[in-house]
Amino acid sequence: MENQSRRGLLKNAAKAAAAVTAGAALAPSAKAQVSGKLEKKSVPPKTQADKVPTTPGKKPLFSSIITYGNMVFLAGVGAHFKGTIEEHTKHVLDELEKNLIKTGSSMEKVLKVNVYLNDLKDYAAMNSVYATANWGDTPPVRTTVAPAGGIPGDSLVEIDMIAYI
Repeated sequence: MENQSRRGLLKNAAKAAAAVTAGAALAPSAKAQVSGKLEKKSVPPKTQADKVPTTPGKKPLFSSIITYGNMVFLAGVGAHFKGTIEEHTKHVLDELEKNLIKTGSSMEKVLKVNVYLNDLKDYAAMNSVYATANWGDTPPVRTTVAPAGGIPGDSLVEIDMIAYI
């Protein structure tokens, strides 16, 4: 077998991901934008009132949910209350599931998950709750890290996701 460079492997992986995504767009249950110009959309759609900054010159730092074609990108969600890692993980997964449902997606359609733990010692306890989520037959790929500076807002865990519709 021929040795491939890292760049070659990444190109092949990108092609494979594009092929899988295209197949998902053709699925009969898909409600994604499949024709015309692809657009980045905020969910729920912004109204005219949403487009006017409340403070002149101030724009939002980020969106919570963005769709692009049949892809759904969810910003990180944390749990900003006193509680255990299990309670925080359950809360975060429930909130993310609600956001997926708003877009016409579900936990079964999640492709990629990033988990950020305030303390890596919470890994096993977080996994005990994470494992109960309805990921379907094929769980998403996942990265778990514990950032050196911790999680903003004193949350014990923050999770973001990429899914399809």
